[in-house]
Amino acid sequence: MKTTAHLNSIRVANAPCSWGALEFDLPGQALGYATVLDEIRQTGYEGTELGDWGFMPTDPGALRRELEARGLKLAGAFVPVAFARPKAFEEGQSRALRTASLMAATAGGEPFLVLADDNGKDATRTKIAGRVQPANSLAPEQWADYGQRVNRVAERVRRETGLRTVFHHHCAGFIEAPWEIEALLQNTDPAMVGLCFDTGHYRFGGGTEPVKVLQRFRERIWHVHFKDCSAAVLQQSRTGQWDYFESLRHGVFCELGRGDVPFDAVLDELAREDYRGWIVVEQDILPGMGRPKEYAARNREFLRQRGVGPA
Repeated sequence: MKTTAHLNSIRVANAPCSWGALEFDLPGQALGYATVLDEIRQTGYEGTELGDWGFMPTDPGALRRELEARGLKLAGAFVPVAFARPKAFEEGQSRALRTASLMAATAGGEPFLVLADDNGKDATRTKIAGRVQPANSLAPEQWADYGQRVNRVAERVRRETGLRTVFHHHCAGFIEAPWEIEALLQNTDPAMVGLCFDTGHYRFGGGTEPVKVLQRFRERIWHVHFKDCSAAVLQQSRTGQWDYFESLRHGVFCELGRGDVPFDAVLDELAREDYRGWIVVEQDILPGMGRPKEYAARNREFLRQRGVGPA
């Protein structure tokens, strides 16, 4: 790393997905929210994301008490919405507004609503995650409608709750590949919709130049997820034509520093841009898989050694 200025002012959070609490309907039992929050605090993080609706308390007072008891801040909440399926869109929009209202009542205007496509629901996109080609993307005439639906949710969230919205590109959905991220940003309102840049999903989705993304879209990147991607597992996934969940099962998202995401270069760029938002560490695992507390501790130490967040 060449630059470390301001990195200690970046706040570092983790998220329930690192403990197997994913937004998908999967077999297996994730740990309860109290254990997850305890372990997020014990491993040195300042904040958390909310997790899927119902994972944590949905009463604002109860949620606030749980967070305050551990000295944790609420950084945001990930909400998948079927933007490409008009008949399912309204239900997703309602969930997004409900989630934003809970966060606003709990933590004021600071957290982000983190929108994403309804990942894992389209059979083809789930099957070819990490191997998307332009022919698999939305048709040109679909992009404007897709972007308008994202804008609609972001505008309602801002108007009704005061929260800002970012969009999370994510494998196994329609916003995965680098050109799809670009199309999404071209078709959404820059005043209303920021980008949640996820280093691991960008790499899994075929991206190779994260620093150029940070530079090109610096005004749109309001929230950052740090996730690593195993080069060996990614290659196995592509060779074996695994679907998204098989890739997760084999650990495609590994501990920070054990994959090939160039985190030092990414941190240099964030420092140059004087980024002072959240870095949310994520190491998606399936329910009941692995040793999440140990992973979280090592991931926090990886960032601490690079001067990220308070010592």
